[in-house]
Amino acid sequence: MATETEDAHDEGHHLPAVEDWPRGFGEASWWPFVTAAGAGGIYVGVALFLMGFGDTNIVPVVYGQATLVGAVGLFLVGLYGWLYHAFVSHFWQRGTDEHSASKLQWGMIAFLGSEVATFSGGFVYFFFIRSGPSWPPGELPPLLGSLVLINTAILIASSVTLHLAHGAIRKNNRGRFIGLLGLTLLLGIVFIGGQVYEYYEFIAHEGFTLTTGIIGSAFYGLTGLHGLHVTMGAVLLGIVFVRSLLGQYSADRHVSVTTASMYWHFVDAVWILLVVVLYVGAEIGGGAV
Repeated sequence: MATETEDAHDEGHHLPAVEDWPRGFGEASWWPFVTAAGAGGIYVGVALFLMGFGDTNIVPVVYGQATLVGAVGLFLVGLYGWLYHAFVSHFWQRGTDEHSASKLQWGMIAFLGSEVATFSGGFVYFFFIRSGPSWPPGELPPLLGSLVLINTAILIASSVTLHLAHGAIRKNNRGRFIGLLGLTLLLGIVFIGGQVYEYYEFIAHEGFTLTTGIIGSAFYGLTGLHGLHVTMGAVLLGIVFVRSLLGQYSADRHVSVTTASMYWHFVDAVWILLVVVLYVGAEIGGGAV
């Protein structure tokens, strides 16, 4: 008689520690570690990229660029494998154990707790430079314009539509769920495009870049980190949207909708805090030119 581990290998998963993973949600895997390695590589790539600028040029800029590309690729591959084996594989053969679903939701809460620590480090850095003698920076362009206000309204609207979509699938209204989820994804993509356009305006027309003093590193570091998280959120919503088109959600089966919603609402809340602290806070007290 085949063992539980052998059965998992026969399914083609080839993942470790089968007996330690909550039943009904795939098997324990190495994918979270692959994803974490890719995320860590992104920070290393940014550091190498910054080390390539200035008079010292400690390392060639291309090292940072290559590391970033490889790290982002590794991160996306790990994220795909993690989501596929945890949620997608053998979807209809699973039960609807609320206890196991609760464990995954608490796992997302724990992950978001680590994200709070990550963003807090960036905010502490901004508060530190803002309280220093070099503030206000004379090179700072006007940050609080119509573009950021429109982008903020778009992201808030996406949280509303996602909340309504989540409520629709809880009521088994799949048509309304798919429509609102698709609208949420569209709004998220528009927001990302708006942030890219904002970067273009600042860099090409204002000369405000990542190397424009300490305020440049703070601004692009915080907004870039948030943009990366929104992009990852859009990938998650895209996967959920495709699965919704395949009919994989119902009032009893929507744990990945719940966890993706938790993540999306989190990045929306962080953006509002960024606007208040970074955009508004940077202009209060002068410094805009």
